[in-house]
Amino acid sequence: MQGIIVENISNLYQVKTNNGIYETTARGKLKKDDIIPVVGDNVQILITDELNKKAVIENVQERNVYIKRPKLANITQIVFVVSSKDPKPDLLMLDKQLAFAEYIGVEAMIVLNKTDLDQKEEFEKIKQLYSKIGYTIILTNAKQKKGIDTLKERLRNHINAFSGNSGVGKSTLINGIFDKDVTQEGEISKKNRRGKNTTTSVKLYEIDENTYIADTPGFSTFDISEIESKELYHYFKEFEQFVENCEFIGCTHIKEENCGIKQAVKNGDIDKNRYERFCKIYQELKEKEERKW
Repeated sequence: MQGIIVENISNLYQVKTNNGIYETTARGKLKKDDIIPVVGDNVQILITDELNKKAVIENVQERNVYIKRPKLANITQIVFVVSSKDPKPDLLMLDKQLAFAEYIGVEAMIVLNKTDLDQKEEFEKIKQLYSKIGYTIILTNAKQKKGIDTLKERLRNHINAFSGNSGVGKSTLINGIFDKDVTQEGEISKKNRRGKNTTTSVKLYEIDENTYIADTPGFSTFDISEIESKELYHYFKEFEQFVENCEFIGCTHIKEENCGIKQAVKNGDIDKNRYERFCKIYQELKEKEERKW
């Protein structure tokens, strides 16, 4: 029987099939072959106890996408949630996440949440910047359920992962989409105004047929070290059209003269602040690469 892993706690996997959900363990041969099933995997199971819905995972199908942290397979869209306040927008993290989505080849969507707290109207600038690049932007107020219907429509026919700093409202958004509390609400720390992580395991929630949401552990950093520093510019998609104007082959777009990307920044064709964040991410990746040696 075929199914998809919708939850993993310790070594137990909840597998959704056309015949319901089975609690499964992984066949020993998978471990021998160094295959560890993760949420999102399409698997073949062998039923051992139909009455109590028990089974074992016999085979894991080839993955289209795999994320190491949090461990997740076969997602087709990442929803990056940014809040206007508590915590404030972290565009450096957002740019890292967008680069990662481009790298693994999945759709990326940006949700600007807590619109009611956006007193400085920063969201309008963020919306203009990223929509010009080509990203879908949705404005929401999760607690008042504003923008939820639009968001829900954009999730259709995707396995969606929600990502963003703890406290941005991922769980509140997910609960709003289902119109019930399917995930635990996060509590913002009054002391340091940063989110306290409440989600402890990756889980897929089914909205309707072929549409899922992955609720993943909140995090405040995003490791994209799989991307080589010299390849980073490929994943800032507005950069690509200006690379042909670089004088030097192998231009890093950081220190070189006659760089097409740097000239585009001067001309206003590439946002200066986003370019500066690119330089910062490049430097972080470069330093990690040097430490390996």
